[in-house]
Formats: sequence, structure tokens, C-alpha cells
Amino acid sequence: MIEPFEFENSKAMESVDTRDEEAPLVVGDNSAIQSQNNHTRDVYILSFAFLFIFLAYGAAQNLQSTLNTEEALGTTSLGILYLSFTFFSLVASWVVRLLGSKNALLLGTTGYWLFIAANLKATWYTMVPASLYLGFAAAIIWVGQGTYLTSTARSHASDYNLHEGRVIGNFNGVFWGMFGGHQLVGNLISLALLRDGAEGSTSGTTLLFIVFLCSATLGIILMCFLQRRDSKGEAGPQYSSNTLYASVISLSKSVITPLLNVRMILVIPLMAYSGLQQAFVWSEFTKYVVTPALGVSGVGGTMAVYGACDAICSLAAGRLTSGLKSITLIVSVGAFIQAIIFLWLILNYSGTSGVLGILYLILMAALLGIGDGIFMTQLNALLGILFKSDTEGAFAQLKVWQSASIAVLFFLSPYISLQAMLLIMLVAILVAYGGFLVLTLLVEKAFFSASL
Repeated sequence: MIEPFEFENSKAMESVDTRDEEAPLVVGDNSAIQSQNNHTRDVYILSFAFLFIFLAYGAAQNLQSTLNTEEALGTTSLGILYLSFTFFSLVASWVVRLLGSKNALLLGTTGYWLFIAANLKATWYTMVPASLYLGFAAAIIWVGQGTYLTSTARSHASDYNLHEGRVIGNFNGVFWGMFGGHQLVGNLISLALLRDGAEGSTSGTTLLFIVFLCSATLGIILMCFLQRRDSKGEAGPQYSSNTLYASVISLSKSVITPLLNVRMILVIPLMAYSGLQQAFVWSEFTKYVVTPALGVSGVGGTMAVYGACDAICSLAAGRLTSGLKSITLIVSVGAFIQAIIFLWLILNYSGTSGVLGILYLILMAALLGIGDGIFMTQLNALLGILFKSDTEGAFAQLKVWQSASIAVLFFLSPYISLQAMLLIMLVAILVAYGGFLVLTLLVEKAFFSASL
């Protein structure tokens, strides 16, 4: 087990902070050039595949609270989805080790395709089973994504003797930058195809979900072109010949061991908040702030702004990430920005008509997108840097706490007011940021002590 305040070895210590970055290989080394091309190729294939899948799913998710309103079908199905996501995230790291990260990614795509298809005939009999299965698929795909991307970054850094933390930050910046674009593209498609009808009805939904199914299918096809790439030193699937008892013991360790690490305990509040702030935008912001001002069709345009700022900020934040100090500074900016939005909504904001009202909504969506871009890139980079011995377990914990907090918000949404939800968000961000600051101080102290 990793000791709470010590890194596994001197290399892990170097990845947290300072190590010389340079030393690319000789230009004439064709195998080295091919290796670099393979790394970057896989990052872009992974990023484009997620873009096509999630531009469909993300836009569909944004519309659940406004399209499927009968007996709160939309928000309830999302609550079920993320409750299932939480449960299956507990076993996701074991499944990813069993299947390998590429196979896990491919399996995970099936849940998103089925969920989008269920929206073509949204009833309790289609949405609930699709949501339950998507919870399983989402847990698998996201642990697979974190494991695959981190493994690719480490391999690239090792081949070129580069600063590992910087490479992990850059690769996460590329991925989350392109991933953030799913909100822009998907919601622009929603804006183009949906029309507000009489008495609150909305037309164009069938065509919209058919287009989304085609996009998700393209993403699945792209995923097939990824190379198999797991962490160095891992032999891939290792559990097929184990006894049931050994498998249960291994599963228990993958769930419990990360929780014995003080660093993991301190970062959990930030993980949970990252999920809360996403669910707030998907549900509360679209339902109580955007829809009353712009209608259901206006949700797509506002969320497109959110997605554009999310993508741009993810790229920028990834480029600026080099170690724990840079992560601390960037997360501080994100926490401040989102806290300001919550305070604005609590104290001063009221729906304003005309151009000024639209500008207010655009500004809020932009700032919320910037905050999300920061939290997603920096959390993934932080886990890749700090938890080298159990990458799958660390990313599984991220999805457990993110999905649990999202599920809680969706289940609470029909029963509490916007003001109460905003107060919850404000308290959550203060607790999360406080825990994160304690983490950075402890890690910096451990690094300083080890260097003496």
C-alpha cells in the first residue's frame, strides 16, 4: 500500500514538480518517430470518438428535464442512470483490468447508443432499462478512458525522456478540449432541428435523435482503430484463470485500497463537486434559468456557448499544466469563477428580457463552461500524476464520486428550489476547494522533506 504522504519512488516525486523537460530522440530514429506518431494518433482517435458519441449523448441529456417532463421521466431516468453509474464504478477498475482498456472502451460505447435510441420512444419501459445499462457502460468507458490516456502519455514521456506531468497535462488538454466541443456541436444541432410549438410542445425530436444515433455510430467505428495500449508492466487481462475467491479478493482491494490513501480522501470532495457542477448545468441551469427566458429551443444555443468555452479552456488548461503547483493555481481560478456565478444567481440575478437578458445567460454559460474545463482537465492530470501504481483504481474512484453526486442532484431536483440548490453548490465548492488545498500542502511538504 502507498504510504499517505510518500511517493512510491523518486520518479514519482519528479513527476509532481520539477524535472528537465527536454531530450527528444534523434531525428533520424524512424522507430522513435513512428512511436510518437502512434501516441498522438491514438490521442486524436480517442478524442474524436468521444466527441461523436458525446455530442449526441450530451445534447440528449441536456434536454431530458425539458422534453421528458411527464412524471419527471427525464430527471428520474438520469438519476437512475447515475445511481447505476455509481454502483458499477466500484467494480469498473477490475473489469477494465480484465478486458483491457481498449475492449472496455468498445463495450462502454454500446450503452450510449442504446440510451439515445430509447429517446426515440421515451417511456418508462424504454428509458429506465436503457439508463440502468448506460450506468454500467459509462463506468467502464470512463475508467477505460482515463487508463488508456494516462498509459499513452506515460509511454510517450518514457520514450522521449520528457516531463511526465507535462505530457499527461498536454494529452488531457487535447482530449478534454475536443471533448468539450461536444456541447458546442451537439447543442448547435439541437438548436437547428428543434422548434417550439404551441402550448409548450416541441417539434423535430425524432429527426434529432436519428442524427444523434448516426453520430454515436461513427464514434463507435472510430474507437475500433485504437491500438491496444495498457500500462507498462501490465500484462493486460490477468484474471481469467483465477479462482472465484481470488477474483473477489482482487475486486475488494481495487475498491478499498484507494480509500486507505490520505491523498485520495482529500481529493474526493473535489471529485464529488466536479459531478455536482455538471449536473447543475444539465438540470437546474437549463430548466430554471435558460428555459424560462429562451424556451426549450434556446437551451441548445446557450449550451453551445457553454461547450465552446469548456473546450477552449480545456485546451488552454492542459497546455499550462506541468505539475502540482500549476494544477493548484488553475483549480483556484476555476473555483473562484464558479463561486461567483452561484453568488450572482443567489443574490442579484432575475430574468431580464431583451438583449441584456440574453447576454447575461451567455456570460453565465461561458463562465460555467470555463469552470468545467478546468476541473475536468486538472482532476484527470492530478490523478495521473499522484496515483501511478493504481491508475484504474484512481479513475474508478473519480467516477464513483462524480456519478454519485450527479445522481443525488437529479433525485433532489424535483423537490427543492433553485435557491436551495445554489446554497448546496456554494457549500460544496468551499468544502472541495478546502480539501484540495490541504492535499497540495501535504504533498508539497512530503516532496520538500524527501529532497532534504
